[in-house]
Amino acid sequence: MALRDLKYFVRGRINRAMSRLLTRRTDPPPTFMPAPLEAVLAGPRTPLALTRLLESRDNAAREAAVARYLTERGVQIARHRFATFEGRGENFTVDVGSGDRVLMLIAHHDAVPASPGANDNAASVAILLTLLDRLAIAPPSRLRVRLLFPACEELGYLGARAYVRATPPAGLIGVLSLELCGIGDTPAIWDATADTPFLATVRAAFESLGRRPDESYHVVGRIPVFGSDHRAFADAGVPAYGLSVVPAAEADALRQFVLSPVKSAISAVQRRPVPFDTYHTRRDALATVDGAALDMIVRSLETVVAAAS
Repeated sequence: MALRDLKYFVRGRINRAMSRLLTRRTDPPPTFMPAPLEAVLAGPRTPLALTRLLESRDNAAREAAVARYLTERGVQIARHRFATFEGRGENFTVDVGSGDRVLMLIAHHDAVPASPGANDNAASVAILLTLLDRLAIAPPSRLRVRLLFPACEELGYLGARAYVRATPPAGLIGVLSLELCGIGDTPAIWDATADTPFLATVRAAFESLGRRPDESYHVVGRIPVFGSDHRAFADAGVPAYGLSVVPAAEADALRQFVLSPVKSAISAVQRRPVPFDTYHTRRDALATVDGAALDMIVRSLETVVAAAS
């Protein structure tokens, strides 16, 4: 095992231990039943409605639900199975558009045990499924948009790491990994440690929508405690960032929370700012997800695609 993989393996185990602690603190434990899959497949195709595709299902059922949704929509998907001593699962990719330049957008389909996993990360999967419908109407002609739905993000980004090992990143101009996109009104790009042409493109796209840096969108450097699948691509030298949504009113508290590892650990058993108050807990349910936040990110990603094209 490479040293980097060992680091992610340890991170994944710590992540699981913290999740068990947080779910035990939810008293009394709410009971959520997943929506009938047939009803979701036949229902509205808004991002809020599609969050029900995965919410409250176990990880095997979440993985199967993504595959079934895409298959029943007639979408051509590439399947990437992997199995290591760390875990096993299946990643799915969908390409829209054409050309040698590739923009990758990621939303992991797994959740931590005992959490309904609505904001983490069913809502982000729903955003990309909605975006897929919109891009399919008029696919970009000078850009290939690749949607990646990896497994086992909660195990140290295992699915994304397996994908990167199996698939050379040639042609990738940038990666955005969607994480916690369902609560708030302000996009945040994170793990942005240096200016890159891709980061400039994302900034320009957000600003074309009237958003102002450090006011109605934020760019944050490396986050020491939290992470997501984009880090597997960043390790391969690709410009890769996390994309989340946060409440503007919580911006200062969130910055302190995510950038201060010791304080974050203490806060984890006390009060955590929104959206981390439901993160990895039994309270991460559909009722906490804001449809307006999901719609905002769909529109933002459409604008990023147009700018990158």
